Amino acid sequence: MVQGDKDPMTAAFEAAREAAAAGETPVGAAVARDGRIIAVARNRTIADHDPTAHAEMLAIRQAAAAMGSERLAGCDLYVTLEPCAMCAGAISFARIRRLYWAAPDPKGGAVEHGPRFFSQPTCHHQPETYGGIRESEAAGLLRAFFRARR
Repeated sequence: MVQGDKDPMTAAFEAAREAAAAGETPVGAAVARDGRIIAVARNRTIADHDPTAHAEMLAIRQAAAAMGSERLAGCDLYVTLEPCAMCAGAISFARIRRLYWAAPDPKGGAVEHGPRFFSQPTCHHQPETYGGIRESEAAGLLRAFFRARR
């Protein structure tokens, strides 16, 4: 899935680096459909004074607006960090087809860690999930960001 010479995970990493430069936790997300990136976002919780302004949430909102629908059937989400429970819920409600993430998040993640949201019997929609894509790159970005703040 590429748009020009950029794949969605590369777009997500670029957004994560923009987040870090703005002092936000370096997480980026991109939504793609039919081989085209339709939304890219970065964490903006500090800038927006909004605890829900995670990259995934913002990318899902942009994609829904671009498609003119609250359902993103046929869309894939690429994110640099394993989604939290809030984002996993939004992914499920949006009917994202596939979820790709880079680094696992043992403390806050909700896909392979914590509540394992998509394996719960009350989950409305379970996307295909693929973790560990460019994991070392994402982990390095996060480590460097937090090391600079200690």
